This record gives sequence, C-alpha cells and structure tokens, in this order.
Amino acid sequence: MAKGFKILHDKPNCIGCGACAVIAPKFWEMNDDGKADVIGGKNMPDGKQEGRIDQKDFDINLEAAESCPVEVIHLIDEETGEKII
Repeated sequence: MAKGFKILHDKPNCIGCGACAVIAPKFWEMNDDGKADVIGGKNMPDGKQEGRIDQKDFDINLEAAESCPVEVIHLIDEETGEKII
C-alpha cells in the first residue's frame, strides 16, 4: 500500500492569497467565496476541509503549505499521525 498523507485545510482562517492554487493547481483551487478549496476534499462541519494525497504528490503540497502566509494548510502522515507542517 502506498504511503499517504492527509491534507487539513483550516478554510475559515484562509485569507485567499491563492499561492496554493498557483503552486499546486491539481490539488487547490480558488472558490467563489475568495478562499482556497482542496480539490475533491471533504467539507467538515467546522468549515475546515480534509483531503488525501499519495507520496508522489507530497512535495508539491508541502510547497503549497509552506507558501501559505497564514499557515492554514497542514500535512499529516496517515501511518504515524505525525503533523509534518
């Protein structure tokens, strides 16, 4: 089984700068509300979003997370539960 990671997006605190969508357009898009969305992600009751990526997509999503000026994108190792960022 391929190593996987969760994407946790704190959408309520997103400022809509769009860096994630520019860096990783296969995984991030800008919504009509002016904030980013995880493409194919699940909307949680608290307004946050959750998605899943494979190891091959980790680096581009790490770059997207590191580019976020308000640090609302987090990557979690599904196997260990470790928060990478």
